[in-house]
Amino acid sequence: MPRPTSIAVIGGGIGGLAAALALLRAGFDVRVHEQARTLSDVGAGIQLAPNCTRILDRLGVLPAVERVAFAPDAIDFRRWDDGRLLSETPLGAGMAEMYGGPYLHAHRGDLVAVLAEAVTAERIETGRRCVGVSSGVSGARVHFADGGSADVDVVVGADGIHSVIRETLFGPERPRFTGHVAYRGIVPAERLTHLALEPRCSVRLGPGAHFVHYFISAGRLHNVVCVIEEPSWTRESWTDPGDPEELRRAFAGWHPVVGGIIELMDRPLKWALFDRPPLPSWSSGAVTLLGDACHPMLPYGAQGAAQAIEDAFVLASCLSGAGRGDLPDALLRYEAIRRGRSARVQELSRVNGHRFHLPDGPDQRARDTAMQSSFGISPEIDWLYGHDPLVAVEAGTSARPA
Repeated sequence: MPRPTSIAVIGGGIGGLAAALALLRAGFDVRVHEQARTLSDVGAGIQLAPNCTRILDRLGVLPAVERVAFAPDAIDFRRWDDGRLLSETPLGAGMAEMYGGPYLHAHRGDLVAVLAEAVTAERIETGRRCVGVSSGVSGARVHFADGGSADVDVVVGADGIHSVIRETLFGPERPRFTGHVAYRGIVPAERLTHLALEPRCSVRLGPGAHFVHYFISAGRLHNVVCVIEEPSWTRESWTDPGDPEELRRAFAGWHPVVGGIIELMDRPLKWALFDRPPLPSWSSGAVTLLGDACHPMLPYGAQGAAQAIEDAFVLASCLSGAGRGDLPDALLRYEAIRRGRSARVQELSRVNGHRFHLPDGPDQRARDTAMQSSFGISPEIDWLYGHDPLVAVEAGTSARPA
């Protein structure tokens, strides 16, 4: 009996673990190699739209995710000063019925833990920092910082925005600093009861800044993201400490709810946001990329994790049934299916970053008027959430169900 195809996944984040799980479900021999000593919970909250949760359901982990996540009833956009409602998209049972999956808010650490448990500990190696990869006619070799190596049939680079695999394949990148800086923090929900926050995601738009907050971790925690314009801070790190007083000054004069939440952010983290154009290619021989390694997204579309999980499902589908000699072609098919859609989501996020920060004036009033006339499900949301990767695989291109 021939041995199963061996696959090394570099990176133990959401994308890497989702890829490992999808590939395991498809019958491959998979190992995950993560450079950190432990799987990290850095990054706080994320939003999981139905195009993502349907895949988690197909992979058999949605019930476990739902137990540790939070199901909001809506997403709303509001003015920065008076809190006036600009638009509202209902979520809840209606969204789940429409698109076949719930909309959830989750802590990254909770989702990583669920995926890691499903992959199983014996298939995850921590403390294995990849320093390079070489591809040959019959597979690929992964090189590690400890001097070791692994010979496999396929390598999946899911090693994030500073991907070693991407740089090995395509050389150094040149990301563009957006001039936006994000502060992130988590506040225990019990400390916010006096603010009477609704069970929804609220996005508050103001001149040169916006403020996002929502519940995670089964409602026990509140995730906060504060984005401002600051050209001097250019460290692309998730773990740099931010100055709470600096954050208070940036949002002075905003709605009292904003100030009330900021007062309880004891240790905000701060990082600069960089933009990267779509790559012309993701694959070379037996090596390919996935998630942030190939299409890192600005956080203005809440689709980063969802697009990585879509990648994972399509990758496993394309590799299924491929003989060893067909693996490079299967990887090219995977990227052909995924590149157009992920690039469009990148662009949607990029455009939102501009729209969210319009100064008060004619353009801002036109934006607000347009938002107020489009309550409910927009064509853009329908395209995002209604996408079915199985249809895309069968068609060979990015597609959504009829």
